[in-house]
Amino acid sequence: MSLRSPLGRVLGLGSAKEGVHHWWVQRLTSVALVPLAVWFLVSLLSLPALDHTTVIVWMAQSWTSLLLILFVLIATWHSQLGLRVVVEDYVHGGAKTVVLVLVTFAHALIAVAGVFAILKVAFGGSP
Repeated sequence: MSLRSPLGRVLGLGSAKEGVHHWWVQRLTSVALVPLAVWFLVSLLSLPALDHTTVIVWMAQSWTSLLLILFVLIATWHSQLGLRVVVEDYVHGGAKTVVLVLVTFAHALIAVAGVFAILKVAFGGSP
């Protein structure tokens, strides 16, 4: 029996010595997503119409593009962190490494595609 609290035993003492960092990053990304998601919903709902032209004009504004890029990057990072925990907990054997690599690459691809699409609209690329 130890006199240390459960929190004291867990803080930074995992097998990889990074459990607390992962936990904090997951919490920070979730906190960052709250105002970004509220902004996104309020901005979309305040548009006069949700047709293609109106949304493109809205996305082409500099602050909107910047916040959309932040939203996409933070959302994909947060999603990757969450799926990583699920895979680490429920996938066993050699498949775990393969699935973790696939999850990481898929999220990187989604993030790059999202940022590319936003930049293409912001800089007036053809649809």
